[in-house]
This record gives sequence, C-alpha cells and structure tokens, in this order.
Amino acid sequence: MSKKIASISISGRITLNMHSLNNEGGEGNQIMTRQLTIIGNDGEEHTVNGISGDMFKHIHVEHLINKAKENKLPLCSNCEIGNPNRLSSGEDLGTSFKDVKDLKEVKDDKIADAIIENCIIDDTHGVLITELRDENRKQNKNHARKSVVEFAWTVGIPEKNNTETYIHTKIVSDAGNKEKGTSSNDGQNIFHRPANHGIYAFICNVDVYRLSYNDVTRSYPEIDNRNDRYKALLSSLLNTFLNPKGAMTSTQKPHITDFEGVVSISANSTPAPTVSPINENYKTEILTVKDNLNKIEGAEIIEVKEFNGLGELSGIFEELITAEPYKIN
Repeated sequence: MSKKIASISISGRITLNMHSLNNEGGEGNQIMTRQLTIIGNDGEEHTVNGISGDMFKHIHVEHLINKAKENKLPLCSNCEIGNPNRLSSGEDLGTSFKDVKDLKEVKDDKIADAIIENCIIDDTHGVLITELRDENRKQNKNHARKSVVEFAWTVGIPEKNNTETYIHTKIVSDAGNKEKGTSSNDGQNIFHRPANHGIYAFICNVDVYRLSYNDVTRSYPEIDNRNDRYKALLSSLLNTFLNPKGAMTSTQKPHITDFEGVVSISANSTPAPTVSPINENYKTEILTVKDNLNKIEGAEIIEVKEFNGLGELSGIFEELITAEPYKIN
C-alpha cells in the first residue's frame, strides 16, 4: 500500500548570490530592491531584503503549467497561456452550466466542482471568480477557491544579506548622434540595477489533502487524475528551487550556493509543522513539535526529514512523489 501524504511543509535557509528576483520599482534611473522590516531572533527590528511569496507562487505556477501540458492535465484557456487572471471571469465555466436558465441559480458547490474539473492551476493555486458568464448570459455570480499551495515571504537573515548597485547601459550604434532618454527608447539610457546576496529564510506549505477537494460539500468530485495532479504539483515545486524564474533572470540568474532545512510531512489532518528559519533553532523546534504531536496522536503521524543541499532535497521529493494524496473521509 502506498504511503498517504496529507500535508507537506518546507522550512529552510537558502543562500542566493547576485540576484534581483523581486524589486519595488524605480526612482529615476535607479531600480529599488524590495526591503522589509522584521523582528529578528534577537528581538530587535532589522531591515532586510525580501522576496514576495507572490513571486515564488508565480514561479511555481509557470512550472506547473508546463507539467500539466506534458501530462495532459486540464488547464483553463487563461492558464493555458499563462494569463494571471485564470478563471476569474468564469468564461470557461459557462459551458458547464449551459442548460441552466438563470446562472444565479447555480449553487456554490457546483461552481467549486467545475473549477476543480476544468483546471489544475485553479484547483491548486486558488482563484476568485468575480463574474460567472457564458456566451448568452451575464450574471453577477462570484466564487472563491483557496490555494492548496502557500508561500511565505522569503526573508533575509539579519546581518547576513545586502544589496549592491551596478551601472547598466545598452549598446547603441552612433549613440552620440541620438537624443538621450527619448520616449522612443532609441538613445543611450543609463540606469542602476541592484544585485542582492544573502541567506534567506524560506517557508512553504502544501495542504495535499485539499487537492481537488470541494470546500463547500467537503468532498472530492469524481476525477481520475488526482494522483497525476499530485505528482505534477510536487515535481513543479522541486523545479521552482532548481530554476527560479523571477525578475531579471535573463541577466541576473541567481547563484544558489546552498539550501538547507527540513521537510515535515503529515499523514493525517494534523498540519505538517513549520517554524521560521529566522529562528536559529528552527530545526530543533520542528523536531520537538514532531515528537509531541506523535505522542498526542499515539502514532507516527508526523515525519521530519533534514536536507543539506538541493541534491538531498531532490531525494526527499523523489520519495514523496511515489506516495498518494490523502483524502478526508
């Protein structure tokens, strides 16, 4: 019998050099790196570099779309082309209710089933449908689905991260004969680009049991590819660490020099524990929580696997992918 996985949490410290994965915009010709204020392990305020959870969510979605296409898993028309609106307008769901005279009569449980059946991205990453419609009718019907995959801010460890700025120009033939800074972008433009480095605290969680789970009826619609969706979800999560496709990666691909941490795994509805790696003792804390939860449950429900480097992390994922997603009965 295959091992059942209900939830997975990854807590770790990732070392990134010469990257610009997340920026706040620009002031004049200066691109500004994203910075956060946090309370460090010492109880004091620190200003550190940060990478939004939205960025890692975007990277994971891009890899998951590719996996879905490779494995013939369902995608809505927007996700097929990487449109971030996904099923928000509900256009792909209209055909699911073509025999309904008034779309206002469509109950939330049927909309939830249709979302799950129509698209793996909307199933796993959630969506807010603001207006359900089809070709003939337009009704103010909305529905929200919560994400199965959650990413925290990736936060620089205080005193272990910094930013440097480099001047950037573009090569322009006969630049001296062209006007500078014209709206046509023909002339020579000089701007300053940040390159960040540091050790970052990373957290993500996957509520595997909620994969293809209807939150309204608290049941699972009959689909025959839930295991394939689970494998694609985890495979693309591993690819997110192997190839982070964030901002400015065309010329500032991050140097990932280390990634160490723990993967906690739950076999039932008890959440897989996580503690922020901002805390220097996060591994010990998670292992202590694991021991106590297993005592409370009276069984080895929680498992914790340590990893040092992407090689060991990929080995943990190889084992997880051979398991099956848990179902709440």
